[in-house]
Amino acid sequence: MSVQYKDYYQSLGVARTASADEIKKSFRKLAREFHPDVAKDKKKAEEKFKEINEAYEVLSDSDKRKKYDELGANWKSGAEFRPPPGHGGFGSGQTFRGGRGDGVEFEFGGTGFSDFFEQMFGAQRRAGGFGGRGRFADEEMAEPSRDIEGDILVTLEEAKRGSVRTVTVRRENRTDSHQVKIPAGITEGQKLRIAGRGEGGGDLYLRIRLAKHPDFEVDGHNLIYELELAPWEAALGAEISVPTLDGKVNIKIPAGTASGQKLRVRGRGLGKAGDLIVATKIVVPGKISEAQKKLWEQLAKESKFNPRD
Repeated sequence: MSVQYKDYYQSLGVARTASADEIKKSFRKLAREFHPDVAKDKKKAEEKFKEINEAYEVLSDSDKRKKYDELGANWKSGAEFRPPPGHGGFGSGQTFRGGRGDGVEFEFGGTGFSDFFEQMFGAQRRAGGFGGRGRFADEEMAEPSRDIEGDILVTLEEAKRGSVRTVTVRRENRTDSHQVKIPAGITEGQKLRIAGRGEGGGDLYLRIRLAKHPDFEVDGHNLIYELELAPWEAALGAEISVPTLDGKVNIKIPAGTASGQKLRVRGRGLGKAGDLIVATKIVVPGKISEAQKKLWEQLAKESKFNPRD
């Protein structure tokens, strides 16, 4: 099946030679700009957010990036594309052979991933014939029962609050739409089972892939936020506003906080079991004025603290 080629480097506005740090920095900038919760045109922002998330999903993963780069740099975004033999995995659009030898082709819609991504990196597969269950009816020529599986991209906001999504499964001769409930507190890798929506009475499984967020990393149900502190804030203590999925909250930084210290804000992660973990990072000013230099020198003279003692 031909699909439109996606130029992930163009999506993130970086060169093909960009470093991992440059890719991360560009993603964070764009993700903040086009996050549906803050953008004025929410529908347009939602599509752009999915696009840059998909690009970052590939380019931030060394194995996926290598596989993508092997396609070469001569493809144009939007050009008709078909993966070379052996290049794709169990991607959407793979032909599965049914009980009567007929070709069955599956494509997914509403999952948050493009057809190009599904062809290259998707996890769609049928269980019957690949070591999983494959049930046949008593009749010799009956259609076998097959499970089908795919990925679904879920934002952290959806994972925290829950949502309902419409997912379509396109086959050669029909398209089925399913209302999929995403429960609050769901985590990366969990699977949603839609009973009887596979082939011949099999099931449809959707594996949760959490969208990358510009502010948070995910650890199970917990969210991790890196908080940069000035040296005097860490030494003297401070009250600082930090983001959560429900808006900002103020937290107290104890005097004498060390870089790497973790502070817990309970109930601000994913679901009831999740917390927000604030990891501190002390940042020293890169440039200082002459007046500031004199103050630092005076502090050095007055201080009896030596971290190497």
